[in-house]
Amino acid sequence: MARVLDSGHYGHTAVTETFERDVARFLGVPDAVAVATGTAALHTALVAAGIGRGHEVIVPSLTFTASIQAILACGARPRFAEVDPATACVTPTTVLEAVTADTVAVMPVLHSGRAIDLGPIHPHLAEHGITVIEDAAHAFGSYQGTRRVGATGQLTCFSFGPIKNLTCGQGGMVIPRTTAEADRLRELRLLGITASADQRAASTTYQVTSAGFRYPMSALNAAIGTVQLAHFATAETARRHLWRTYRTALADLPVTLVDVDVDHSVPHLCAITVPHRDQVWRHMHEHGIGVHYPPNHTQPAFTPWHRPLPDTERLGEQIMTLPFHQHLTGDDIHHVTTALQQALTSTGAHR
Repeated sequence: MARVLDSGHYGHTAVTETFERDVARFLGVPDAVAVATGTAALHTALVAAGIGRGHEVIVPSLTFTASIQAILACGARPRFAEVDPATACVTPTTVLEAVTADTVAVMPVLHSGRAIDLGPIHPHLAEHGITVIEDAAHAFGSYQGTRRVGATGQLTCFSFGPIKNLTCGQGGMVIPRTTAEADRLRELRLLGITASADQRAASTTYQVTSAGFRYPMSALNAAIGTVQLAHFATAETARRHLWRTYRTALADLPVTLVDVDVDHSVPHLCAITVPHRDQVWRHMHEHGIGVHYPPNHTQPAFTPWHRPLPDTERLGEQIMTLPFHQHLTGDDIHHVTTALQQALTSTGAHR
């Protein structure tokens, strides 16, 4: 960070490109394209995949609103899909149930860091020209089988925001499928300009070859990410250990953990479902526990695309996230679960 500040160049620089190469090497992929935020990653990926006006994108309702806003930003419309209440993720079955003649893409959201395998329906999706664009904002470092998320051949988007598994302070990354797609993403992230910063500095002109956005990752953010990545193994181990500690501590309480497949994922959240959630939440609020991601299909902004999703609606009334980050301690988890037990008792939810 000090070296970037000393250089006087705070935009996209060679520091950003070094971070891209480091992430690509970590994931075992040919390339990675850094952008300003996770939302920017989703938006540019959709546009690079040719998603636009008149198109329909399948997306779970139970996600942060950024997933939906990115779809709307490229002129497409969301087609909300059900999730499995046990995982808060879409499944091959719920995706196929949502497909219509207008569907051109599906955006599985890797809730809490859990990888989603749509392999059983890939032939069907490919036959109908449906692209898979993974919203892996929660899932940096997680595995699908023996490969990290991002290395499974899908167009994958990560977020490196303040609370993510890997943070840049703020930032995002797209893992392209082809060299041409990587070139297109780089064109889109910098206003359609094809020349790099060094190339522009060495010339009196440059070319703007398409429409684009102001989405570059600052060298300051890339510097943070580079150091974070060097220590990621520690964060990965800590997150798995803490999730398992929660699982043990919650075993005797009348709550259900949303399963993250902890042996293969790097957990981003520890979410539970509880009876009388709103009453329990009021008791827990002073301990920093809150509701996560109300379903989007019930939001006023997305009324035109509402469809009944009973499983999602029930889950949305019961789900709650517990404090979760790699700097928690066993004592912290004991404090949280004790407070939760007291809240359950005081609301009668223990019965």
